[in-house]
Amino acid sequence: MYPVRPVHRPTDTARPALLDLLRRTDGDPGRRILFTGATVVTMDPALGTLATGDLLVAGSTVAAVGPDLRAGGEAADAVVVDASGTILAPGFVDTHRHAWQGQLRRIIPDVDDLAGYVGTTLARYAPVYRPEDMYVGTRLAALGAVDAGITTMLDFSHNSRTAAHSDAAVQALLDSGIRGIHAAMGPHFGDWDRQWPADLGRLVDRYGGGSGLVTFRLAALATAEIAGPALAFGPGLARVAAELGVGVSVDAVFGRSSSAAVLDWERAGLLGDRLTLIHATGLTAEAWRAIGASGTRVSLAPTSEAQIGLEDAVPAVDDALAAGVRPGLSIDVEVALAGDMFTQMRALHAIQRMRAVNAVHAARDVSVHAARDVDGADGPPDRITTADVLDFATRQGAATVGLGATTGTLTPGKQADLLMITADEINNLPLNDPIGTVVLGADARNIDTVLIAGRVRKWAGRLLDVDLPALRAEAAASRDHVHRAAAAADAADATGGGR
Repeated sequence: MYPVRPVHRPTDTARPALLDLLRRTDGDPGRRILFTGATVVTMDPALGTLATGDLLVAGSTVAAVGPDLRAGGEAADAVVVDASGTILAPGFVDTHRHAWQGQLRRIIPDVDDLAGYVGTTLARYAPVYRPEDMYVGTRLAALGAVDAGITTMLDFSHNSRTAAHSDAAVQALLDSGIRGIHAAMGPHFGDWDRQWPADLGRLVDRYGGGSGLVTFRLAALATAEIAGPALAFGPGLARVAAELGVGVSVDAVFGRSSSAAVLDWERAGLLGDRLTLIHATGLTAEAWRAIGASGTRVSLAPTSEAQIGLEDAVPAVDDALAAGVRPGLSIDVEVALAGDMFTQMRALHAIQRMRAVNAVHAARDVSVHAARDVDGADGPPDRITTADVLDFATRQGAATVGLGATTGTLTPGKQADLLMITADEINNLPLNDPIGTVVLGADARNIDTVLIAGRVRKWAGRLLDVDLPALRAEAAASRDHVHRAAAAADAADATGGGR
């Protein structure tokens, strides 16, 4: 089985000195770190899972994975981290989150529908955001993501009111240390500079170099129904993205109108693997045919679909898989939802398996009462597995945001975006199935260590480089400003003053 040996706990006197050594050599391309004695879940189909193994990081990349790297001399002069009692896994990839809303977390936890979310967050709060509010919300969301093991996050930044708003959002990603994708879109409602989408070129030019951790995509909506034609994806926006060499993420893809749009995009030659469709709930069979045939990517938001009630409220995992699409997973909006990937994996796993079993049960029930055979009445349900959902949260997530060659698996040559997850704590011991433990047993408390591009971002269960008292104060001050400004705008509207 899987041996459980105690990992160095946060109270171990060796860990502060080890962290100090790692921090002093951060950024050194010659620095090597050897993690030893872990259960290694690579999520690379060719490498599989090692019951006990080592992983070597060289600079910013994974250099080697094997059962005993010291025996072959591959790890000479490496800083050694005893990872026994832990699971090494790739960092999670969040393929779609509106990070600017971070200071409004759970402000509408029982939102009834999409109209409730749009009316509250996009129509009331978004127009009063200042650039500094964009920074605070985005950084808070990114830090929360890293703390919970999300090493890559696509920030669908649809409140780009001015160039300064966009700069603030990008800077927040840079300051957080996450591997971030800034997907820029103009706001739905309120006054703005109309600088988007042209300003995306400036962002790519200004921030395209640097550390390489932040990349860019164009963001858009599927149709004109919510916010008008300027934000709806089509040939014009596709041309902008192509000229900049960036991918496109399209939100609010659901229902018959989006299905018709997908077929329009197919006819215009706009589908393909550089395009990601978010939600994809309630689409027609013909739309799914086009998506699958073109290699277009799909991002599912399991709790958003269900809790906010998007179209039929069912995450479209069965439709995607039937079309040959393995989706990525996303958080969506923290104003009403949880912000961690464990919740998304478990929700999708439970919902899909519930529906699979229910379909067979319903078919058998009809068969009994009709005294005849009914398709689907015999045989086991076609259920997804924990390995499937972990694949969606890592390898497929990376491909969904255009970073499949960069991250998502612990493959030598890819970036060292990895998690050390404690397997010896009360909620995980004894370790019997590592993938099952990551998906169904672990939570953010078990994320002991996070590396992004080889740099330590969380260590011994503590997020690094974060002044938590200052962050608390900034988040509260920004939230309070947004509340006051929205109330003042409401009062002005009520007296005829307008926004």
